[in-house]
Amino acid sequence: MQAHEVTAITIAEYDRMAEAYRRGTAGHDVSQNIAALLEAIEGEAPHVILDLGCGPGRDLRRFTELGHEAVGLDGSGELAAMARGETGCEVLHQDFLALDLPSARFDGIFANASLFHVPSRELPRVLRDLAATLKPDGVLFSSNPRGRNEEGWAGGRYGCFHDLATWRAYVTAAGFRELRHYYRPPGRPPAEQPWLATVWRKSPARNRESGP
Repeated sequence: MQAHEVTAITIAEYDRMAEAYRRGTAGHDVSQNIAALLEAIEGEAPHVILDLGCGPGRDLRRFTELGHEAVGLDGSGELAAMARGETGCEVLHQDFLALDLPSARFDGIFANASLFHVPSRELPRVLRDLAATLKPDGVLFSSNPRGRNEEGWAGGRYGCFHDLATWRAYVTAAGFRELRHYYRPPGRPPAEQPWLATVWRKSPARNRESGP
């Protein structure tokens, strides 16, 4: 199956379950992840943040409450419409495999539980697209369910479950420098921390390539 077909099926599943997804994730506490992104961004606030895979807008609203300029992006038209209605923010309806983003617009990208849906063969290009839309020294945050590099279908959605070494190799190759990583939820033993969170800075080499 082609990558665009895989993504289309995953997006259709999110469209189908949009309301249930909104209710099921409304109370999730990702304040640790939001803080990890914002603490890594250099320069004076407010910052311009891209919430990649914003879903119904929970975190988009929080960034706005904190005083930042937040822009959402989601492949699901249903979720993107919810996010616009809930937050009043600009929300882009774009497939991750066909991103159309301005160069050097964002100080930070918040990819919370979203990039793991990108098929591994397409991930290098998607990560390069994200590097290009970050300002010099911009920050990428990602949180993905971790595994042993399995890839396939789960509940009607496609996912890639990378370990730290593999994820690190992909993101470094795309022009980022690792700042930190941690596992979630906090305060639990490793066997009960299924989420890998990583924080990255756009590297100087990538900054030069993205310049005039």
